[in-house]
Amino acid sequence: MATPREVAEAFSLHRFRDTYDDLAPGVVWTAVGTGRTVGRQAVVATCESLLHGLSGTTVTVERLVTVADGDVAAVDVVTRYAEAGGGHSVVSACDVYEFRNGAVAAIRSYAVELESG
Repeated sequence: MATPREVAEAFSLHRFRDTYDDLAPGVVWTAVGTGRTVGRQAVVATCESLLHGLSGTTVTVERLVTVADGDVAAVDVVTRYAEAGGGHSVVSACDVYEFRNGAVAAIRSYAVELESG
C-alpha cells in the first residue's frame, strides 16, 4: 500500500493510473479558478483526458517539493511541457491532498502558467 506522500507525488507528476485505486469513491478534486470534479469515476475520466492531451508531449519536472504528515500531503511542482510541434509551456502548481481511511478524499490544485523563456 502506498503512503500518502507516494500517492500525492504520483498524482502531481501525472502518474495518475498509479493512484486510481487510492481515490475514495467520493473524492473531490478542486482546480482553483477552474472547477470541481466529484467522484472517483469522474476524476479518473478527467485524468485520462489529461493524459490523452499530453500524448506526444515531453514533460520535464524542474522542481518537486513534497511535504506529508499524517493524512495530508502537499506537492509543489514546476513542469515544462514541450509539444512535438514546437509549442512549450511551463506551469507552477501546488496540489494539497487530504486522506481519509487511507484513501484520497480531496485534492485542491492551484496552477499558474509561467513565462517559458
